[in-house]
Amino acid sequence: MTRATTVRAVLAAAVLLVSVFITLTMSPRLGLDLQGGTRMVLQAEDSATVEANRETTDRTLEVLRQRIDSLGVAEPVLTRSGEDRIIVELPDVQDPRQAAAVIGRTAQLSFHAVQGATPPGTEPESETEPGSGRLTLPDEQGTQLDLGPARLSGAGVKDATASFEAQQAAGWTVKLDFHKDAGKGWTKLTGEAACHPAGDERRRVAIVLDEKVISSPQVDPSVGCQAGLPSGGTQITGSFSAKEARDLALLIKGGALPVPVEIVEQRTVGPTLGAAAIDASAQAALIGAAATALFITFVYRLFGALAAVALAAYGLISYAALVGLGVTLTLPGLAGFVLAVGMAVDANVLVFERAREECQDRPTRSLRSALTTGFQKAFSAVADSNITTLLAAGLLFFLGSGPVKGFGVTLAIGVVASMFSALVIARALTEIAAGSRFVSDYRGVNGIARPGSVRTWLTRKDPQLFRKPVRWLVVSAALVAVAVAGIVVRGIDLGVEFTGGRLVEYSTSRPVDVETARSTLADAGFGDAEVTTAGDGDISVRTGKLDNDGEHTLREALATEGGETTKVRDELIGPSLGDELRRNALIALGVAVFVQLAYLAVRFRWTFAVASVVGMVHDVVIVVGAFAWLGRPVDGIFLAALLTVIGYSVNDSVVVFDRVRELWAGNRKTPLATIARRAVLQTVPRTVNTGMGALFILVALAVLGGDSLADFALALLIGIVVGTWSSVFTAVPGALVLERTTGAPPPVPGKASRRARAPRRDPLDNGARV
Repeated sequence: MTRATTVRAVLAAAVLLVSVFITLTMSPRLGLDLQGGTRMVLQAEDSATVEANRETTDRTLEVLRQRIDSLGVAEPVLTRSGEDRIIVELPDVQDPRQAAAVIGRTAQLSFHAVQGATPPGTEPESETEPGSGRLTLPDEQGTQLDLGPARLSGAGVKDATASFEAQQAAGWTVKLDFHKDAGKGWTKLTGEAACHPAGDERRRVAIVLDEKVISSPQVDPSVGCQAGLPSGGTQITGSFSAKEARDLALLIKGGALPVPVEIVEQRTVGPTLGAAAIDASAQAALIGAAATALFITFVYRLFGALAAVALAAYGLISYAALVGLGVTLTLPGLAGFVLAVGMAVDANVLVFERAREECQDRPTRSLRSALTTGFQKAFSAVADSNITTLLAAGLLFFLGSGPVKGFGVTLAIGVVASMFSALVIARALTEIAAGSRFVSDYRGVNGIARPGSVRTWLTRKDPQLFRKPVRWLVVSAALVAVAVAGIVVRGIDLGVEFTGGRLVEYSTSRPVDVETARSTLADAGFGDAEVTTAGDGDISVRTGKLDNDGEHTLREALATEGGETTKVRDELIGPSLGDELRRNALIALGVAVFVQLAYLAVRFRWTFAVASVVGMVHDVVIVVGAFAWLGRPVDGIFLAALLTVIGYSVNDSVVVFDRVRELWAGNRKTPLATIARRAVLQTVPRTVNTGMGALFILVALAVLGGDSLADFALALLIGIVVGTWSSVFTAVPGALVLERTTGAPPPVPGKASRRARAPRRDPLDNGARV
């Protein structure tokens, strides 16, 4: 075993050990669509400037955090999104009405005089008189404070800041500044409190936010009776930490401002749906991966079995990376993880097919030497194809929203992990096997020393594919015309995510047909509701504007016919957010086309880049048209699938054009049509074998994934089939037509072409023959 192989084996073992440790000691973070709960996106009131918007949103975030904690929700998550949006995730909350009621109120901040106090654990001596405006509330230590009516509202607070007073040994303090009229009221309130002896509870002033005392400082003994504290000179001290002082300042200042929030997005998923999605995805992953492993073992024998081992290692590494990085695993992300299992085999297939070519061209060559050359020659195509997929994943992350971002992260991690499994783990395993005399001598065992059946058939038939490339373009144009006709005639069924509105799915204890449900809801005042069936006999209701109280009424009406009615899924998208998401989707597609065009133009000839992008647009239009004809919804999950199709389509085209570039650079006098035919025939085995690996996974997802993943899998199934067609019969003929039209000269031999003609020998490979 050579030094390079040893290094790869040690590195692979180290990464696998770390992955096993992470898998056994850490648990994945599940998104709400998998564990059940409610996710809300709130938009704060617009401010005059970006800085003011961000500051207002931060204050609102702190106030909302305090409110949600009072709901008793386990492990809520609140994060700021952009300048003026807040994402609130509430696990296990199935009825968001209470949360929405608490979240939607404007913060109520008030200042009170303290009339008396009762120590913790004892009952107050007097009850609060109804209508008196007085409150009995616990302070920070649990002491029950008897408060008088509110003397000042939070609207009078001009500013509240945390600062460290080192010179006065006061530590962290909170400075208050009031508006002019409110400042006079503050001076009067503190002046009255100062008339009581030092240490008396009545010398305190209570600051109350949403009927909760957030601070009750004593007026300093140096302040005289009726003198009071000036507005700008007020400080609250009390052994604060830096965080406590900043939080108190944010609460006082945030509560003082009218910061109304609007719920622009709300999604509720029942726990049973999330558990079913996890089970379905796990089954699809196991069945699809097993089918893929059996397939590549059948095609590549021993080396295929070793690639299957590397595929299992890939699954472990990518899962550990998701858990270790703290990535929230969502339903689209789970689907992306499953999909990446099928795509991970691509690099191995590329290498094995190049090694087969080396064995076919030079039968006396050693198995190890052929394998090394296969890795070297395949590296360019592997790198380019994976970079194009990473570009698609990056677009999903930066331009997608919510769960779609999770899909982009999962896809990116899967690409990196698949590269490692193919170029390190699979290479180490196959190089160790290639060093065995038994494996080298028995060519039927190793799987690459003999040409495969597809390659043998193509060599015997040698079809003349591109004598008239325009014919293939006419066929592709006809397919696009059919797709466009579907878009025009049937229209695109944009999901709630892009149009705004509400989509709710219910499960009923008694079967209810669509007509009965539609009639029942119409009688209850929901005549404009669009009622359809969902999976397993569930009822799906889609409406325009519908608040949480209206949804509760709708559910009760449906229960009169269906018995016990459980909400399975609930999506609410505001019209402004729907417009924004629709706009971002179009931007994402446009940027995807431009970025892929720019990358391909740098890596290849501009004619190849344009032809690849034309094939990519061809695939996008056909997938959208197919969904239009089938009447399937186009939503955020479909967008994720569409951008994945773009990556896959370009991936296929890159592999073909990489071979065209290599062959053309070494045979400049050969007509390009002949070069293209040879390149396509040489890469067809890779295209077929890689496509089969992905199809196994997607069929499993489509059959076992349920409604949640069926449309996602369907879009990718159509996209992979169409993408395989376009990479050969749209992109290549398009490049031939462009080259013929522009008369561009062949590429000048450079580093790439020299490497193609004489692959760099591994310095650790002695080239020994067996």
